[in-house]
Amino acid sequence: MLSQKKDFWRICVERWPLSGRSAYVLARYGFIASILVLVGTSLSLLFFRYPAAVPDPRTIFRPSPPAQDSREDYDYFNLANTTASNVHPIDTLINAAREFHDARLLKRSEDLSSAAQRYRERRGRHPPPGFDRWVAYALKHDAIIVEDYFDRIYKDIAPFWGLDPKKIALQAATWPHIVRVRGGKTEQVGDTKGRVPWLELWAKLVSDVGKHLPDVDMPINYMDESRLLVPFDDITRYVAKEQATRTMPPASQVVSDYTGLAEIDKMDKPEDPKFTHAPKLYWDFLRATCPPGSPSRDVPAMDEPALIPQYPHGLSEAYAYRGFIQNFTAASDACLQPHLRSYHASFIEPVSMSTSTDLFPLFGGSKLPQNNELLIPGAMYITDNEFYSGGNSHGPPWAEKKDKIIWRGVASGGRNYGENFHHFQRHRLVEMLNGTTVSRLERNGARALTFEMPLDSEYDFSRLHERKIGEWLKEFADAGFVGRNCRDNKCDYVDPYFSELESVPMKEQYKMKFMPDADGNSFSARFRGFMLSTSLPLKATVYAEWHDDRLVPWLHFAPLDNTFADMYAVLDYFTRDRQGDSAAQMIAEAGKLWGEKVLRREDMALYVFRLLLEFARVCDEARDKLGFVEDLQTK
Repeated sequence: MLSQKKDFWRICVERWPLSGRSAYVLARYGFIASILVLVGTSLSLLFFRYPAAVPDPRTIFRPSPPAQDSREDYDYFNLANTTASNVHPIDTLINAAREFHDARLLKRSEDLSSAAQRYRERRGRHPPPGFDRWVAYALKHDAIIVEDYFDRIYKDIAPFWGLDPKKIALQAATWPHIVRVRGGKTEQVGDTKGRVPWLELWAKLVSDVGKHLPDVDMPINYMDESRLLVPFDDITRYVAKEQATRTMPPASQVVSDYTGLAEIDKMDKPEDPKFTHAPKLYWDFLRATCPPGSPSRDVPAMDEPALIPQYPHGLSEAYAYRGFIQNFTAASDACLQPHLRSYHASFIEPVSMSTSTDLFPLFGGSKLPQNNELLIPGAMYITDNEFYSGGNSHGPPWAEKKDKIIWRGVASGGRNYGENFHHFQRHRLVEMLNGTTVSRLERNGARALTFEMPLDSEYDFSRLHERKIGEWLKEFADAGFVGRNCRDNKCDYVDPYFSELESVPMKEQYKMKFMPDADGNSFSARFRGFMLSTSLPLKATVYAEWHDDRLVPWLHFAPLDNTFADMYAVLDYFTRDRQGDSAAQMIAEAGKLWGEKVLRREDMALYVFRLLLEFARVCDEARDKLGFVEDLQTK
């Protein structure tokens, strides 16, 4: 029992520190930031007290079952015995996830006064001008206001407090592609002929709240890949300046009106930032953003891609609990995992690379944790294209689904050719779900081109020990490429390993229980569709997105390691008996219900609304005195 208590407590603290980030980020944000966050974490230790035992999951927050479902509870909570001596690690992780989710919901703000108070407590500043309009919009649209859900904004914007505000504003106003707000009206600026309609989609999203915004410019990254990799020492210096200027002046000294951009609009375009185009060296640019002493900082880029990658047996305790992901943020952090340089296409040879080591304002739909763009919801999340969402069909009830896993996609992620494709994440996923390949490995003990089988000592389940994973996958798995993206359209080098399958519409895929999600050239644009389906998403990624702080792994989706080394064990747990199936159903349904509350278009608009209020402030020469204090003046 004592061991279970320690396991549960360690997971709560390690997976979900106060800021929702890994320990590496503390180092990246400098000594002062570390002290403040450590103080906050100390407060969280008081909040997350040792439970008397691993808590009975039936006593903690649970989302209401679907309206058409008359059950009083999910079957899982009637089946799971969390006090048993042989409790499965995933059961422990699920219970910790629910405890954490429930604790955060207790901090929900229901009015302007509580929202402003919690803002000041968490941010150490007054809210920006317009905060009252932001809260009014949130309440009008029944949004869940938990200040923690907006942490991403403050991590992204903090370094810009270290730059000259006029310089930031001018750079933003003169970028080639901009969403511009002037006088409450939104417009898109820039030539988009022959391009995907991202700028239009983002402009429409901003226009949902444009009448409430100050004059502001949102410069857009039009590439799939993120573009800014500012070295660690530079970012640390910028963030230290933000920390040093963080104050809450008396209400009588606060300025409540933005200066505006009339002067900026008359100024000439500044010198363009410098960009580097060297895709094979991307890893070396990335590791320069890692803190000194971190595992990846001194590990150079892979120089012999033809070599088969060395499989890192045993997931690190820095982000895994008994072989299963417990800290999804750390599991996505390449600074902690040097092996990812040969296990993810983004670090081997991205399709395009136009990277700057200078900090300047740029907004995009995803980024690596080390990148310095300002995150906004991905444009594909706000399109009506059924390719990404599946349309109005979200799948049948769990009991009517096929007990299968399905994946279809293109072999994207980077420039693949004969010497390097066996390092790519999507190729690895497809090969690992090929029952014929796995059966051959189980017979002869060899390794595949892209992966090795887990060792008996790493996981304890009968399909692994009895060498029956391949036999199971032949009936259970349906995975393949609909396009192989071969170099110069010549696919002879992958013909022996990968063929092309027929495409399966998303609404048909939703008839299966399990849907893995793997990065492409950047984030996977189908994840929101997966979340809103009745199927269970299984997610592996090295990319950060706007919604990360509001989704809880093991409660809203099942996390996977980027090597997929844990995938067989996770799927075995969900399929081996009634309890596992009920756990999968619970996560699928809880994730869908939660997604319908926090991943709506209104929630994305609300996020961008807050971000642009903060960005307008950091671009204002009076930013140190700008704030919302009306709630204090009426007390």
